[in-house]
Parts: sequence; structure tokens; C-alpha cells
Amino acid sequence: MIVTRRVTFRLYPNKSQEVKLHYWRRLHKDLYNACLYQRKTEYKRFGNSVSYYDQQNLLPEFKECWTEYKELGSQALQATVKRVDFAYQRFLKGVGGYPKFKSARDYRGWTYPATSGWSSHTTGDNGYLELSNLGQIQMRGKARTWGNPTTLTISWKQGKWYASITVNCEPVRETSSGAVGLDFGTYHAIACSDETIIDNPRFLGNTQHKIKEASKKLRRKRAPNCKKKIKASLRWRKNRKKISKLQNKVTNQREDWQHKVAAQIVSRNSLVATEKLNVKGMTRKAKKGSKRKHQKAGLNRSLLDVGISNITSLIKYKLSECNGVFVDVPLNIAPSQTCPKCGNKKKKELSERVHNCSNCNFVADRDVAAAMVMLNYARGLERASTNADAEPLSITTQDCVGFRKVQQLKRKKPKDVA
Repeated sequence: MIVTRRVTFRLYPNKSQEVKLHYWRRLHKDLYNACLYQRKTEYKRFGNSVSYYDQQNLLPEFKECWTEYKELGSQALQATVKRVDFAYQRFLKGVGGYPKFKSARDYRGWTYPATSGWSSHTTGDNGYLELSNLGQIQMRGKARTWGNPTTLTISWKQGKWYASITVNCEPVRETSSGAVGLDFGTYHAIACSDETIIDNPRFLGNTQHKIKEASKKLRRKRAPNCKKKIKASLRWRKNRKKISKLQNKVTNQREDWQHKVAAQIVSRNSLVATEKLNVKGMTRKAKKGSKRKHQKAGLNRSLLDVGISNITSLIKYKLSECNGVFVDVPLNIAPSQTCPKCGNKKKKELSERVHNCSNCNFVADRDVAAAMVMLNYARGLERASTNADAEPLSITTQDCVGFRKVQQLKRKKPKDVA
């Protein structure tokens, strides 16, 4: 089965190439802001809604007026225009806020939605990236599975350049015939039905004191103020980079740990069951006037430090590579309140960390018992599916598509004005 995977390489441009990359990044930022400005003014002054195709059809005339955009490539410019359309779509669906203008500091990079304008000279292990009108750039990185490159995204983060390439490949991953239930939490990061406990590494908690000290020093420096036309001091910029570096280190540590844990679970089990949690609702801010505002903030921080949603998605896509099965256990099953041996339900307080069934005298860790209940539910579904001669349980994963819609949708010609 051919799927789409994303591989990120670190780029090492020379001085002249780095200057040009920053120049191109600013040009894409200006195009983004120009498209956003056109949409806002057309709607506020004339009540007209500007679509993606309207702005895309203006690109040829735009490049004739602003000739510096000709070397960027037409498809890369179309992808930048499409970003504005994506931002408005998210706003209209209620997913994100109203699109805002981007500064050069906030605009990270641009995308090539097809194979024109770039080529990668690699087999997935280091190599070179060739961009039109720029030349070859050395890149370092290693892909687990390599295939046919389709799209490219150039990004600048923490003073470093990265190339994110999507490839169509056929990944192969080994697994065994085991089955496991998983219970996520903050006390234990993951409790497995086989009584394996994976502790919470608490990457953010271990680095929080350093971030607080650096933030305290940052507040004493002269911060930038655009309205008063005050520039940030050199010490403010230096301290801000230090905080960003600490936060980026925590993110990298967490992602590395999540990938390793997910790979370890999938390598031992082809059937994984876990409770379908509403993490977004669980990590909402406390209501105004709440007396437990600080406790809720600490709980949210602990939940986000584990990264339950990301671990779940990693397990899903890794299982799809080995034809495994992932089962979402509904909340009405109440795994933490149910005995895995006899099925007796009894409400427990959060302070009760040991499951002790009064009906069958089964004793186990609270989280381990909940994981056992999830596994029993998944095995019951599997047996029911097999006995009914229906299709076996399967999972669906969402591939990373990037700007694939730009290629799929045809460009519309502007209507003739009567």
C-alpha cells in the first residue's frame, strides 16, 4: 500500500544562498500580506468575497509588475496564495481566529506543491537539495522509508533552515501477534494491560525553572513596541533566543520520546485499544472566577506535557504500516470504574489508585485495570466481527497532503467582462 510520509532534513546553505533564502522568505511574506489585504478591503469597502481562484488568476499580472517574483516559481506563489485561503477556511469553520498579517519574524517559509522548481539528490540518507535559481544545498538527515518525492516545504526555525519533503512510499514495519490496552494519564504516562508502566518523563516540568528564570530576566530588558516605535534591546533579543532554545529542546525531547514509545508498543502488539479521550475539552482553561484556576492550569500543563493526542496518532499510523488494528474505546464503557474480571461497575474517587473489586476480590493498579477493560472490549469486537463473517477491524489514517488540493483543482479562467 502506497502512503504519503514526510521527511525533514537540515539544510546547510552557504552565505550567499542563506541571504537569498531570507530574501525569498520575505517576498512570500509580502505576497501573503498583500492577498490578505485585498480580501479584507474588498469585503469591507465593497462587500465582495475574493476567492482563491480570483487571486491566483492575478498572479501573471502581479509578476509583470513586481519582476522579483518571477524567479520564485509560479506554483510556489500559488501555494502561498492558497495559505491565505486555508486561513479563511479555518476561520469560517470556527477552528481558528481571523487571519492576521505576518511579520518577517513569524513567517517561516514557503512550499513547492509539485516537483517543479526543485529536485532532491538523495536516497533518504543525507544528500543535496537543488532549487531553481539558487543551486545545490547540502542537507543532512535520514528517512526510515524513502520513495517518490512529491512536495517540498522550506522553513526557517531557530536560526536553522529545514527542508520537509513528502514522499509516496511503501513502508514496512515488523510487529508480533500481541494485543494490549493502553490507559493514558499524568501520574503514569501510559499503563498497559500487561502491567507494564511507562512513567511520565516530565520534560517541561524539569526545564520549567530554567524557562521561568530566563523569562524573569527578559522582563527586565527593553522590549519592542511597534506603536511607540521602540526597538528591542540587544540583550532582550539574546534572552528571547535563550527562551526559544529551551522551549524547542523540550519539544524535541517530547517528540523523540513519543516516537520511541509508539514504536516499542507497535513492535510487540498488532492490536492496540485505548479510550477515546477529548483532550481539547480536558485541557480547557478554568472558568472565570474559579477558585481552582492555578490547579487547573497545572493539570493542563501535565496533560500537554505527555502529549496524549500525538502519541495516539503516532500509534495509529505505525499500526497502519504493519496492517495492525487500533480500537477507540467509547467513554460509556467507563474503564476506570469497571472490573476487568467480572465486569462489576463501581465508582472510584481519583485518590483511589488501586482497583479492589468487592465482587470477585480482583486487585490491580487502577490504571492497569482500566487498560485490561479496554483490551477486553477490543477482543470482544474482534470476535464479533469474525463470527459475523464481516470485514476485519481496520483503522484509517489521514495522510499528510500539504497543498495537494492546488494540483487537484483546475485553474478557472476569469469571466469576460460585458
